[in-house]
Amino acid sequence: MFEKIALVGIGLIGSSLARVIRREGLASHVAISTRSETTLARAKELGLGSSYAMDAKEAVRDADLVIVSVPVGASGEVAEEIAPALKQGAILTDVGSTKASVIAQMQPHVPDGVHFIPGHPLAGTEKSGPDAGFAELFENRWCIFTPLPGTDPEALERLSEFWRRCGSNIDTMDPQHHDMTLAIVSHLPHIIAYN
Repeated sequence: MFEKIALVGIGLIGSSLARVIRREGLASHVAISTRSETTLARAKELGLGSSYAMDAKEAVRDADLVIVSVPVGASGEVAEEIAPALKQGAILTDVGSTKASVIAQMQPHVPDGVHFIPGHPLAGTEKSGPDAGFAELFENRWCIFTPLPGTDPEALERLSEFWRRCGSNIDTMDPQHHDMTLAIVSHLPHIIAYN
């Protein structure tokens, strides 16, 4: 499906993606990057990728798909760091749980010719780190995209198909609607508990 996928961040989501990409044959090469030497060494021990780098620019070079899987607050810094190494025509996405803030942080750094499609897989567990991931994490879970005006429909379809092959159901919504909906859903148990 892709020649090279770069995963920037290899916690629960990133390591689960690495596992399902390998299982489903979704890329010929999986490049993994994380700033933690210990985490990178563990990802390598687990055989999660084809190549490993602490330098995210090195990992994303020549990647057809780049998935930023870092804490929301670090998204802009990562986008700024990798921007010079992103190839023309690449798809850049993220897995952050809030979209308006991620877009505000990342979009200013996205070079022309790179397809930035914010995303949010609604999947997770209470565990973290590369050992926590599992290939089935995304099965029958929703992945929400918040495409920006002017998004290339072919790039969106290609990314949607990637997530479908990871087992996800796909939907799109605007970033503000996504954030409002998720805020309501995440607070619903508290509302019920106090009524």
